Amino acid sequence: MGRTVLPYSRIWEMERERWQKFRRALRKTDQAYFDRLFESARLHLQAGVYASTPWPLESILLSILLEQQKALSILEERVRDLEQALPGSREDAPPPRPGQLLPLLPE
Repeated sequence: MGRTVLPYSRIWEMERERWQKFRRALRKTDQAYFDRLFESARLHLQAGVYASTPWPLESILLSILLEQQKALSILEERVRDLEQALPGSREDAPPPRPGQLLPLLPE
């Protein structure tokens, strides 16, 4: 008989438990960020189920990176909007490509 496959949500919980010693070694403020990272991975459990890789940490880390990239893109857009609203901003300047670092000060 074949082995029963654990639900991916249980695998996610096991992986989170496996990292608890690491979490406890972090500063209290960093523990909160660590928890938020794992919670962001929870948003993509269905993708992890679909991927069904032999190394579940890979899909968890990619889920975390996806959420970080989404947050970064939103912040880049907000910075771009604020820079364009500044007096003396260059209206004719081409918009930066997605992921391109924005200059901190207007030229």
